[in-house]
Order: sequence, then structure tokens, then C-alpha cells
Amino acid sequence: MTPKTKSFITPEKWQGKVLFSDWEAAEGGKIDVANPANGQTIASVGFGISTDITRAAKEASVAQRAWAKEQPETRKAILDKAADLLEANAEELIPWIMQDSGSTRIKAGIEIEHGAAFIRHAASLATQPMTIPLPDMEGRPNYARRVPHGVVGVISPFNFPLVLSVRAIAPALALGNAVVHKPDPRTPISGGIIIARIFEEAGLPQGLLHIIPGGASAGEALCTTPDIAMVSFTGSANAGSRVGELCGKHLKKVQLELGGKNTLIILDDADIAVAASNAAWGAFLHQGQICIATGLVLAHDSIADEIAKTLATRAQKLPVGDPLSDQVALGPIISDNQIKTIQDIVNDAVKKGARLLTGGTPTDRFYPATVLAGVTPDMQAFHKEIFGPVACIASFASDEQAVELANMSEYGLAAGVISGSRDRALEIGEQLNVGHLHINDQTVNAGPFAPFGGRGKSGNGTRIGGPADIAEFTQWLWVSVQDEATAYPF
Repeated sequence: MTPKTKSFITPEKWQGKVLFSDWEAAEGGKIDVANPANGQTIASVGFGISTDITRAAKEASVAQRAWAKEQPETRKAILDKAADLLEANAEELIPWIMQDSGSTRIKAGIEIEHGAAFIRHAASLATQPMTIPLPDMEGRPNYARRVPHGVVGVISPFNFPLVLSVRAIAPALALGNAVVHKPDPRTPISGGIIIARIFEEAGLPQGLLHIIPGGASAGEALCTTPDIAMVSFTGSANAGSRVGELCGKHLKKVQLELGGKNTLIILDDADIAVAASNAAWGAFLHQGQICIATGLVLAHDSIADEIAKTLATRAQKLPVGDPLSDQVALGPIISDNQIKTIQDIVNDAVKKGARLLTGGTPTDRFYPATVLAGVTPDMQAFHKEIFGPVACIASFASDEQAVELANMSEYGLAAGVISGSRDRALEIGEQLNVGHLHINDQTVNAGPFAPFGGRGKSGNGTRIGGPADIAEFTQWLWVSVQDEATAYPF
């Protein structure tokens, strides 16, 4: 069933189309968008292939030249208006996000709220000073200025499609770039259409933002076409490795924000109930389909069983089903293949001795909140990113062992430490190989003012958000000035 719409989303504008300089059919044709909760088609969108990306990049390159010369105040005003439009139309857009991505109403509302905050932060970047003086050299004045790359390619995932798209699109535009964006074809409305519409209505000049849902060939074209100077990618480590390989081969800047097996360490002086609530939120929010989900709970030996029992009790109270009923805490898993991946990891853990305290059996696309106790390093559940609502509980005997176990991961995205002593938690946390550290909180934390990214398999050391945006979406231009040219002895 297509969501009830007002005038803003205007499906007749974009049904079966992609956004070039205007809405048009793609050479790749079109695809249906299905609600993962029930399989029903909610809309159709255009589906881009490599030639569509090449065309979009060329058009964006032409439009970007004038945009880079536009007054910063003008760019800021357009972005601020886009954020206002996103919030003003929230009640219309939330049902689209729920059906497109399988989000609960609460999670869809978070996407609107955070999406607007990311856009407003990006707007503020447009008017930041971009030039610094340099010491005179050989008697001539010198300065350095941050300048846009040109065209930025953005590839975003299905899980938080609105937020994880605008957090790259908005700063790229604010800083004078044009954007070619490939949202995940499973969530092209949340990750693409909504964004296109708010910027259209905000007055963004045509040709600066292209929205091309597509598959692997479209993504690879973003990394190889010469008209794109930088690629911002959010997704799995495997796909990110391919993006990094192609961008490196074609000498493009690449920003990679990848997956995580994020650890929540619970020390022996922690409040059991509070710690379990943190673990539940971190592990089960949006069915665990979050790169910063709490993937491993490390609890001290003396409290591990009580944490597991308390967490299982909380998990049993979380209803699972179609988010449109507004009676559920967990919605659907994005695909049947992902259901199988989750189940394989759970089965492996149980086979190797983990205790399944609750959950562990899916119904169609719905996977209940699941708790595995007694998880050990020989199990997939200890190391693998599950991307499902599975809390994996392992134990440790000392603070030193907690650090050792946490740092066994190939990933390095987020970690949390919960303790009655802030200083003790900080001492442990600062030994962890991660990009985000949260003291007395779980791992699912993000915001427009923080540099977001990880280490190891979680990224290539780049960051997105906050003070990192200017560094990522612009580059230095060094200028030296003389009143007259001088003669050289050659």
C-alpha cells in the first residue's frame, strides 16, 4: 500500500525515474521498491547503470563551476531551508521511511531529526573562513585556501539511509561541490527521493545533485569516471575494500566508513539494570542493523550471568512485527539473505557451547531480540558483525583482559565502557583501538558535530562530520602573489 501523501513528496514527479538535472528515465530502467515487512510494492524508481553515472557526473561537473563561485551565504541559506523542509514535512515523510527501510516510527523520527541537524551543521560550514595566511617566502605574500574537489560521489547503505546520505551530501554541497549520489536500491526513497525533494524545494540549482539508485556497476562507475574527484562510501568492509581499490587505481580521494564489531565493556562496579538497558538499546535498536550497534558485551565474571539474565528479560518484552502497526519495538530484517546470515552465526555459537537465553528463531523477515551468553573467541558471534538483533555476552576476569579481548577485533569503530568510576572507565577506554569512545554509555551514538569513522576494517582513517567535513570535502590551494613577473636566469 502506497503511503498517504500530501503535495510535498509528489510521487508523480519521480516514479520510475532518477534525478539528473531533472527527473528522467535511466538507461538501467526501473525497479520496484518493496516494504521489507510484507513484500508489498510501495513505489518504483529509476535504476542507474554505469552510463547513467557517467552522464550524471558530466552534468554535475558543468553545474559545479558556477556553484563554487556562489556566495557562501547563498549556499548556507539553501541548506538551512532544506533542513526546515525536512522537519516541516516529517509527518508525511515518516511513513515513507518506515515502509522503505523497515524502520519503527521512533527510528524514522530519529532519521528526520538527525538528518535536519546534519544539514544545518553543513550549512554552517559554508561561511567558515577558508583562507589562512602563510609566511612570506622570497619576499612574496602567500596564502592557502580550502577549495572544493569538484564532483563528489556518495554511496550510502540501507540501514539509516536518510542520515547516512545527507551527512555526506550536505557538507559536500555546502563547501562548493556538486554531488552524484547512489543510494542503496533497497531504500531509494529514504536515501534518495526525500533528499532530492527537499533540495529541489529549497532552491538548489539544477545539476548540482544527482540521485541515481543502482547496483554494483553504478557504484564502480562512481569510482572510475574521470568527472568524479572524490567518493564518500558508507557500507560493509568487503564493498568498501573494492571502492578503495578502484578509487586508488583512479587516483581519487576516498572516505570509507565501514562496519564494526563494537564492544560494550561492563565493569564489576556497574549498576546491573542500567548496564543491561544500555546493552539492550545498543544491540536491538533498528534490529541491530547499525554499523555502531553493540556487537559484543564484555561483562566482568562476577556479574556476567546476572547481566545476561537481565538482558534476556528485557529482550523478551520487545515485540517484533510490521512497524506500521505502531505496536512493535523491532521491525523486519532487510532481506532473506541477511536472515540466513544471522541464523548461521547464532547456530554456530550454540553448537560451540553458547547458551541461547531467548530468541534465536525467525519468522519470515522478523528476527526476535536474541541473547547469547557464554560467547567465546572461537565462535563467529565473538568476531563477526551480525547486523541483526543478537546480544553476544562474553566475560572477563580483569580490566587488562577486557582490553585484550576488545582489541582482538579486526574492526575499530565504536566502544563503550560502563563503570561506577568514570576515571576507571576512561583508563580502560583509552586503551581501545576505536574511532569513537563512549564512557558510561552504549555504542550507538552519532551527531553532526562529531568526527565519525573508525580504524582497521572499520575504515581507512578518514572521518565524516564535525570538524572533519572541511578536511574531507575540500583540498588546499596554495597561492603566492607578486605585483610583477621577474626574469629568471634561464
